[in-house]
Amino acid sequence: VDYERIKAVGPDRAAAEWLLRCGAKVRFEGFDRWHHDYNGLPTGPLGRYKIQAIDATESCIMYKGFDHLGRCREYGLKYVEEIKFNKCIYIEDICLERLSSIENLQASLYMMEVVSCGNVTDKGVVALHTLRLVARHLEYLFLSDLPGIEDKQTTVDRLQRALPRLDIALDLD
Repeated sequence: VDYERIKAVGPDRAAAEWLLRCGAKVRFEGFDRWHHDYNGLPTGPLGRYKIQAIDATESCIMYKGFDHLGRCREYGLKYVEEIKFNKCIYIEDICLERLSSIENLQASLYMMEVVSCGNVTDKGVVALHTLRLVARHLEYLFLSDLPGIEDKQTTVDRLQRALPRLDIALDLD
């Protein structure tokens, strides 16, 4: 993670650059289309474009880069509402734990999908309960094809107790 780059271009631009280099897509606030081409990222004044959604389908993002999403309140993403991890072979429990600890995401994230991420276990999914720490919290979670989930019912029950308004959709059989 290049912290000087984050300071120079802002957290949203730096995160978008990292995500796109890893094969993910981003959608900026006020845009309908997804950006997937690093060279096609919009330019403009510092802080003009805010990441609203991340689609990391089949990307190679991993824990080491998660500081791009938020290391501290000042340099973190503040507008991300939706994250999709689909067929991300490097996403593991520590990634979901780190994601759940990012204060700015706790305030904005309301929809998440974790699909076909073979290194995610009950521990990682349960860590998402900390996304309840502020007024707005995770409202929709889709979990599918996660062979590392061993105790589906206990995991879901723990999340439901922590996040009573959470709508959990499962396809774990």
